[in-house]
Amino acid sequence: MEEVKRRRVYRHFKGNYYFVENIGYDSETKERLVIYKTLYEREDGKSIWVRPEKMFLEEIPDRPDNITGQKHRFELVKELEVNYLKED
Repeated sequence: MEEVKRRRVYRHFKGNYYFVENIGYDSETKERLVIYKTLYEREDGKSIWVRPEKMFLEEIPDRPDNITGQKHRFELVKELEVNYLKED
Protein backbone atom coordinates (compact mmCIF):
# COMPACT_ATOMS: atom_id res chain seq x y z
CA MET A 1 0.00 0.00 0.00
CA GLU A 2 1.20 3.49 -0.84
CA GLU A 3 1.71 5.94 2.03
CA VAL A 4 -0.18 9.24 2.25
CA LYS A 5 1.95 12.27 1.46
CA ARG A 6 2.03 15.05 4.04
CA ARG A 7 1.21 18.62 3.01
CA ARG A 8 -0.54 17.63 -0.19
CA VAL A 9 -4.08 18.03 -1.51
CA TYR A 10 -6.28 14.95 -1.88
CA ARG A 11 -9.71 14.65 -3.47
CA HIS A 12 -12.45 12.56 -1.87
CA PHE A 13 -14.47 10.36 -4.20
CA LYS A 14 -17.51 12.59 -3.57
CA GLY A 15 -15.58 15.54 -5.04
CA ASN A 16 -14.39 17.67 -2.10
CA TYR A 17 -10.75 18.60 -1.56
CA TYR A 18 -8.70 18.14 1.61
CA PHE A 19 -5.22 19.15 2.73
CA VAL A 20 -3.19 16.52 4.60
CA GLU A 21 -1.65 18.32 7.56
CA ASN A 22 0.35 15.46 9.02
CA ILE A 23 0.56 11.79 9.93
CA GLY A 24 -0.03 10.73 13.54
CA TYR A 25 0.18 7.39 15.29
CA ASP A 26 -2.31 5.62 17.53
CA SER A 27 -0.71 5.48 20.99
CA GLU A 28 -1.81 1.88 21.56
CA THR A 29 -1.57 0.20 18.16
CA LYS A 30 0.98 2.47 16.42
CA GLU A 31 -1.38 2.56 13.43
CA ARG A 32 -0.72 5.47 11.06
CA LEU A 33 -3.47 8.11 11.16
CA VAL A 34 -4.00 10.84 8.57
CA ILE A 35 -4.71 14.31 9.97
CA TYR A 36 -6.39 16.42 7.33
CA LYS A 37 -8.57 19.48 6.92
CA THR A 38 -11.31 20.56 4.58
CA LEU A 39 -10.58 23.05 1.83
CA TYR A 40 -14.21 24.15 1.76
CA GLU A 41 -16.68 25.69 4.20
CA ARG A 42 -18.83 23.21 6.13
CA GLU A 43 -22.16 24.19 7.64
CA ASP A 44 -21.28 22.44 10.90
CA GLY A 45 -17.93 24.27 11.14
CA LYS A 46 -15.94 21.04 11.50
CA SER A 47 -12.75 21.25 9.50
CA ILE A 48 -10.06 18.99 11.04
CA TRP A 49 -10.41 15.22 10.60
CA VAL A 50 -8.47 12.07 11.49
CA ARG A 51 -8.78 8.75 9.71
CA PRO A 52 -6.67 5.57 9.67
CA GLU A 53 -4.36 5.66 6.66
CA LYS A 54 -5.58 2.22 5.59
CA MET A 55 -9.14 3.59 5.34
CA PHE A 56 -7.99 6.87 3.76
CA LEU A 57 -6.44 4.93 0.85
CA GLU A 58 -8.89 2.03 0.63
CA GLU A 59 -10.47 0.99 -2.65
CA ILE A 60 -14.15 1.79 -2.86
CA PRO A 61 -16.80 -0.32 -4.57
CA ASP A 62 -18.94 0.95 -7.42
CA ARG A 63 -21.41 3.39 -5.92
CA PRO A 64 -23.65 6.13 -7.28
CA ASP A 65 -22.14 8.89 -5.10
CA ASN A 66 -18.65 8.34 -6.58
CA ILE A 67 -18.92 11.41 -8.78
CA THR A 68 -15.19 11.48 -9.57
CA GLY A 69 -14.98 7.87 -10.76
CA GLN A 70 -12.05 7.31 -8.41
CA LYS A 71 -10.76 3.89 -7.46
CA HIS A 72 -9.79 4.95 -3.91
CA ARG A 73 -11.56 6.90 -1.15
CA PHE A 74 -8.98 9.71 -1.37
CA GLU A 75 -6.58 10.31 -4.25
CA LEU A 76 -3.67 12.69 -4.55
CA VAL A 77 -4.45 15.66 -6.78
CA LYS A 78 -1.63 15.30 -9.31
CA GLU A 79 -1.98 18.87 -10.58
CA LEU A 80 -1.10 20.05 -7.06
CA GLU A 81 1.54 17.42 -6.28
CA VAL A 82 4.42 19.89 -6.01
CA ASN A 83 4.97 20.86 -2.39
CA TYR A 84 5.31 24.64 -2.22
CA LEU A 85 5.34 24.67 1.58
CA LYS A 86 8.59 24.52 3.50
CA GLU A 87 9.09 21.66 5.91
CA ASP A 88 9.05 22.46 9.63
